[in-house]
Amino acid sequence: MAAGAPECVAEFVGTFLLVFTVGCNVLGNTPVWGGVSIACVLMVAIYALGGISGGNFNPAVSLTLGINKSMGGNGMDWGSVATYMGVQILAGIVAAFSYAILFWNAFNLGPSKGFGGLAAGLCEILYTFMLCFVVLNVAAARKYQGEGQQNQWYGLAIGFVVVAGAYGAGVVSGGCFNPAVAIGIDTSSAGLGFGWCIAYTIFEFIGAALAAVAFKVVRPGDFVEPFDPNRRPTQASVLASEFLGAFMLVLTVGLNVLGNSPAGAFSIAASLMCMIYALGDVSGAHFNPAVTLAIFACKDLRGNLNGKLVGLYMLAQIAGGIVAAFVYALIYNGHTFALGPQPGYKWGQVAVAEIIFTFVLCYVVLCTACAPKTKSANMFGLAIGSCVTVGGFAIGSISGGSLNPAVSMGIASSQIMNGGMFYKALVYSAFEFIGAGVAAGVASVTHANKNDF
Repeated sequence: MAAGAPECVAEFVGTFLLVFTVGCNVLGNTPVWGGVSIACVLMVAIYALGGISGGNFNPAVSLTLGINKSMGGNGMDWGSVATYMGVQILAGIVAAFSYAILFWNAFNLGPSKGFGGLAAGLCEILYTFMLCFVVLNVAAARKYQGEGQQNQWYGLAIGFVVVAGAYGAGVVSGGCFNPAVAIGIDTSSAGLGFGWCIAYTIFEFIGAALAAVAFKVVRPGDFVEPFDPNRRPTQASVLASEFLGAFMLVLTVGLNVLGNSPAGAFSIAASLMCMIYALGDVSGAHFNPAVTLAIFACKDLRGNLNGKLVGLYMLAQIAGGIVAAFVYALIYNGHTFALGPQPGYKWGQVAVAEIIFTFVLCYVVLCTACAPKTKSANMFGLAIGSCVTVGGFAIGSISGGSLNPAVSMGIASSQIMNGGMFYKALVYSAFEFIGAGVAAGVASVTHANKNDF
């Protein structure tokens, strides 16, 4: 993509609006809706200006696109990358001084109280990775190039990575995920101290590089000539996709719970939605053994799923959940949280809650992503992710709202370090598998006509 005047102006405007919105939310003290506000300004700027400049608004995104092209995929030449980065950083600085003048105040960049460089670095690396990875999958994948090939969810998927990261990781690092944001904040508050923007930029560039590598792992066909849009994903790419999706989901769960997030269920739902849009066409984006079971139980929806592949899916998902749980424990210096009935509730109530809302999740997956009669071409990711918003707020005070054996086993595995009992994950998983089975049974009735599948 050439970096001419229209592209540079578009990148300046988009980055300015992003950083200015960040500053206004922080200085205006909007802890509940701040992450949503920032995500939405990114989303609308991408939809408004993506067709002009690509809607990067972030040096890390430009870097991952440059690396991707250098590896043989779709992206940007290094001259355009350098130009974009310069414009984005300039816009970030101008925006930061603008909000500082507006509020006649500024705020410093750095790890939050109680956290060090390792914790902040992990958060910045992992959620910059997620942001760049989603960009590559929903906007740079070769299947979406060409006239009429662009999907309609790319802006939503990219923008709402901010919701996924802001409420959990933001408590630890401030949640920049963007060198233009980090440099702008640090420059405008130089009187309070300066220097963390250098470390943050390095962390974010590491995340961008990891995203480019992971993209090649999950979409190796994008790097093969001639490109065949009908090439089937390899088993390795499918299992890597399931691992990554479950990893980001459970990491977001843990960081929101440990950070006492005011919008935990919404943040977790956003992480699921974004990764579904990124990887749905690779592995089906189950990220949940209960979902895999529900799909397999509907024989007309199985596709290539067989008993062996179901087992591999579940192993990849559970592995992703367990690794993520130990990562959030590392970020919080070994602190974890327990799986089980919440105060004032008993196991019977947990059973009802987990069964019903895992049913909701699995049934919506079957109806919106699998069955042709009710399948949604564009809203499937939002519909499925929203099930977590529904269940998380509805029964979070009863069972915690796991709805996913990979989540349950991840939480229980890390809690073992602090005296937790792993058997609770098996009990939760049993409830969740029952919910999945009920979903498959109901779907077989509501979509009984074979033409519906």
